[in-house]
Amino acid sequence: MWTALFIRFLRRLILKGHLVVSVGDSGEISFGDGDGPKVTVRIKDQPTARRLMRDPELALGEAYVDGALSIESDDVQGLLGIAMRNRTHAEGLPATARVLAAVRHVRRRLDQSNPEAGARRNVAHHYDLTPAIYDLFLDVDRQYSCAYFANDTMTLEAAQNAKKTHIANKLLITPGMRVLDIGCGWGGLALTLASDYGAQVTAITLSQEQLTIARERAQAAGLAGQVSFKLIDYRAMTGQFDRIVSVGMFEYVGAPPDATNPWIAKYIFPGGYVPSLSEMAEAIEDAELRIGDRGY
Repeated sequence: MWTALFIRFLRRLILKGHLVVSVGDSGEISFGDGDGPKVTVRIKDQPTARRLMRDPELALGEAYVDGALSIESDDVQGLLGIAMRNRTHAEGLPATARVLAAVRHVRRRLDQSNPEAGARRNVAHHYDLTPAIYDLFLDVDRQYSCAYFANDTMTLEAAQNAKKTHIANKLLITPGMRVLDIGCGWGGLALTLASDYGAQVTAITLSQEQLTIARERAQAAGLAGQVSFKLIDYRAMTGQFDRIVSVGMFEYVGAPPDATNPWIAKYIFPGGYVPSLSEMAEAIEDAELRIGDRGY
């Protein structure tokens, strides 16, 4: 019964793309209009199909992680691409899924509020893990935001160095400038601004694990007198600075317009939200600031 309901559910939801699905020992069934690369998904059993119908946003990630859902060639990007193409067809969701989505939307202001105690707890959930986890996928400098690939032959390390250079050039730093780095991660950008550009850097984080590593790196590089790493919320920071830089932290401060994906909120970063450019522009204008770009 659940397999038949699940097939009907997918028929209503997946109208674009080329998705092929099997449940348990059942044969493969195609969904969508056939446009684009084929993505083949195998679902372990009917209980998994039932979970996906009830709460697809949360269950999809959980089923993939626990092995109840597999994707041919591990094409996660392809599956998510099909999901995004069909996101507007919410009327195809079962009533329970629509109710859960509505509840999350109503709760978004509470879930994405960002008081100082909650912010520290959310940061610890994400960052205060064994460093070995981040060693698996970050460059040696542990840059945690997008690299800057000027061409397709660059290594990750080279592209991350290019990113830091790109940012530093935009800041127009001269030796002796006081720079505040908000959400400094493991300290890579702060150390670069100090060593390569002569800045006096104050760098802040809410992660004890990041703080420990960043201070160790500054000591090892002989920059402990030029870079100060602090465990403090940006709202509690005082002082005057010539430049303020914040890279890859903005999505963590909380915002009200929409609900964060429940799998991301539960397993990756609770309280986070990635605002649209239009939302950011409105807030910037309200603060009497302006968006600018020096090029480089």
